[in-house]
Amino acid sequence: MDGGETGVPGPPEGTLPGLGEERPPRAMVVDDEAPIRRALRRILEGEGFEVEEAENGAEGLALLKDSLDVILLDVQMPVMDGFGFLRQLRRHERFSGLPVVMVTGWERKEDRLKAAEYGANDFIGKPFEVAEVRVRALAQLRLKRATDRLKRQGELLEAEVKRRTAALGEALRREKKAREELHEAHLDTIRRLVLAAEFKDNRTAEHVARLGAYCAILARGLGMDGEELDQVGPACSLHDIGKIGIPDAILLKRGPLTMEERAIMQEHTMVGARILNDAAAPILRVGASVALTHHERWDGTGYPMGLKGTEIPLLSRICAVADVFDALTTKRPYREAVSNEEAYAHIRRVRGLELDPQIVDVFFEYLPEIEAAQAANPDGQTHGPGVRQRDPFDD
Repeated sequence: MDGGETGVPGPPEGTLPGLGEERPPRAMVVDDEAPIRRALRRILEGEGFEVEEAENGAEGLALLKDSLDVILLDVQMPVMDGFGFLRQLRRHERFSGLPVVMVTGWERKEDRLKAAEYGANDFIGKPFEVAEVRVRALAQLRLKRATDRLKRQGELLEAEVKRRTAALGEALRREKKAREELHEAHLDTIRRLVLAAEFKDNRTAEHVARLGAYCAILARGLGMDGEELDQVGPACSLHDIGKIGIPDAILLKRGPLTMEERAIMQEHTMVGARILNDAAAPILRVGASVALTHHERWDGTGYPMGLKGTEIPLLSRICAVADVFDALTTKRPYREAVSNEEAYAHIRRVRGLELDPQIVDVFFEYLPEIEAAQAANPDGQTHGPGVRQRDPFDD
């Protein structure tokens, strides 16, 4: 029966009624009875389908194509029956969603359940009516086309996600590289600032390396990690940057300082803060805080502001412990270095007075690492013609 006999206008050329698809739908009829195949074919072609026929399941499997939209399948056939066909069909991922309508004379619920378990999507009873074939075939076709559209949209979305993920990954790699380059530029700035401040010092490189290592060990022992820990060494190495503004006559003096000279020497804390305070780089602003407050004392007797206890920034309290140890164990033109044991005794004496008691405890807890860092950066190499600068700790 064609479209005219049903009273329903035929589909526009090249499209399916109500589906808006560019190509005509494609169906396969698998049945061993030629009259039934022809009848089903006429009904489907009247609805715009292109139809292929197969006499049994084996022949149907040989005719499978990705472009198929629906299969009308008999059950009882020679060579391979409908169940055998369904089992083979559903093993292929490509055809897992291909609709199969069973055309059978079964009436028992058990038989239909069995067919559903094998992968059948719908059923048409024999003898069939034209309207039922049309309705069930078109319903399965609409589901198939909708599923295909969703699948295509999913594939397009997945491709777009992959593209954007790759673009984001590349952007993140570029950003990471830029951050690393910026961080290295900041560290280079710090190294050059320290070198400028300590230019007349013939052992500064080792001092800076030791102090940074000591401070990092103490900070880690206090629970710092990640970017916060990475800032500790470079920021603390800037603690004496303000010495660049102290006259050489005071900075390099071998004898004791007068009261006036000592007051000028103490100004290196504020000079350092002024040099670094307005820097764009966060690590330099942290260094400004250390430069300003690393001579504050736990008991409030330090300078320049007389801060007490936890009023003193944590990095400055860390730097104070490290700087005392390094100053005591380093030779000066005006005194000899003391032994580690003497330095340890002094640090214990000023625990809770000059130095934060918790940080002192961490210092002794991590003493093997402190001594290893000291040994790795011995204070003996020379890098210039000058003499050792005065350390405010000695005054």
